[in-house]
Amino acid sequence: PQEAFDLTIDAFNLAEEYRVPVLVMMDECVGHMTEKVVIPAADEIDVVPRTLTTKPPAEFLPYATNGRRVPEFARAGDGSRFHSTGLTHDERGYPVMSEECQAACGGRRVEKIRGNADRIARFEEEGTEGADVVLVAYGITARVARAGLEMARRRGVNAGFLRLVVAWPFPERRVRELAHRVKAFVVPEINYGQMALEVERCAAGRAKTVGVFHPGGGV
Repeated sequence: PQEAFDLTIDAFNLAEEYRVPVLVMMDECVGHMTEKVVIPAADEIDVVPRTLTTKPPAEFLPYATNGRRVPEFARAGDGSRFHSTGLTHDERGYPVMSEECQAACGGRRVEKIRGNADRIARFEEEGTEGADVVLVAYGITARVARAGLEMARRRGVNAGFLRLVVAWPFPERRVRELAHRVKAFVVPEINYGQMALEVERCAAGRAKTVGVFHPGGGV
């Protein structure tokens, strides 16, 4: 719960700074645990301010970038008009389905993520330096997998742990670095291999990827 609170604050800031949708994957199992959540005072929470427009409402276009990665912003109630749609749209926010608009809108959104992937990606490491095997997990699976990690270490396996705090963007650079040094990655997940495929892709054959999959309904 504490990490979920902290991550939610970070997600809102990412949405503000890059003006992109942010998906917070709340873990049902973690949500039912009785752990302490410490909400800091408002002045202790870092909030990323938006770049506010200085244009009058008649001239303001909510999705005009003028070469920047993120458009300027107008506060609700200041008089500017917004039109929001899930479709590809022009600078006013109205749907446009042309090839040129698709390339401009889609390309800018992708670049906002790819260009900041290393800043957005978050993970924790434990014992990865010199490890033969690295366990990769996230969410409630990471907690359950720790028991297996400790069992392996007691049996003499030189094992490290890479816990994903942010699942996407995936920490591709770090997994590639580790793949040059380890023999294998073990990826437990309550899926049928979605995250294991990402690990395998980044390992690119330099290290083996072993998936431990579970369909759900329990951990």
